[in-house]
Amino acid sequence: MSITVVGTVAFDAIETPFGKVDRCIGGSATYFSVAASFFSPVNLVSVIGDDFTEEDAAIFKGRNINLEGLQRIAGAKSFFWSGKYDFDLNVAKTLDTQLNVLAEFNPQLNERQRNTNALFLANAQPDLQLAVKEQSSARIVALDTMNYWIRSAKDALTRVFREVDLIIINEAEVRQYTEEPNLVKGARQILALGAKTLVIKRGEYGVLMVTRDAIFAAPAYPLENVFDPTGAGDTFAGGFLGYLASRSEANDREMRRAIIFGSVLASFTVEKFSLDRLREITIADINERYQDFRALTHFEDAG
Repeated sequence: MSITVVGTVAFDAIETPFGKVDRCIGGSATYFSVAASFFSPVNLVSVIGDDFTEEDAAIFKGRNINLEGLQRIAGAKSFFWSGKYDFDLNVAKTLDTQLNVLAEFNPQLNERQRNTNALFLANAQPDLQLAVKEQSSARIVALDTMNYWIRSAKDALTRVFREVDLIIINEAEVRQYTEEPNLVKGARQILALGAKTLVIKRGEYGVLMVTRDAIFAAPAYPLENVFDPTGAGDTFAGGFLGYLASRSEANDREMRRAIIFGSVLASFTVEKFSLDRLREITIADINERYQDFRALTHFEDAG
């Protein structure tokens, strides 16, 4: 079962208390695709410039990622983001954003990209997300967004919220969108628009999944070395939806497993800059940490 992702393939410049990189591979679709490809074939739909070389594209090689939707614009530069983290690694300070090729991005899905088990609409302008969704016949449609769109395009974002099955956002965005300080109440307000599931990313505090019938919480995997949280949310989404797309049905049991697999992939991402840690790991590493996660959260009934 395959999955299509529409988002950014980009370059980042990142500074944390533990180091600095002036140019590394980034982008929502990049992190998502690499993570999801451990479980499902991925169709990547994005746009790059001439500056994205074959050496850069090696991040996708040897993985089950179809690149026919990766459009290259001659004479243009790829999307670029620069950010800085202080010791609170949950908060990134944006230093520079250059849309470049992304300014004219208007994805048109082909038959392979339309007919997938899952579609992930990575963070983008809500009208663009809706236009892509209307082209797809995916069984599961999920999206991510950010505070900028909540502030500048809330009505458009609400229209997209009404059309998707699953929403993945962080806790600050839930409170910003609903103007409700209580996270569960805010989640219920968003679900009332039509989505079946809301997955709330809480950084070092883990993940909260809210459906119409249940709530499931998972902690973050405890790590001694956290170098760079950039892309962790998109990696989580890739692991989560990649696993879910590989299953015959998206029932509550599989959704909970998907949350843990997403959390496991995200825990690897933050251990090094960019996608350097994801380059190293295998499915055996993922399964081993999944079992560690089970041991971390297991407890017996009181008796």
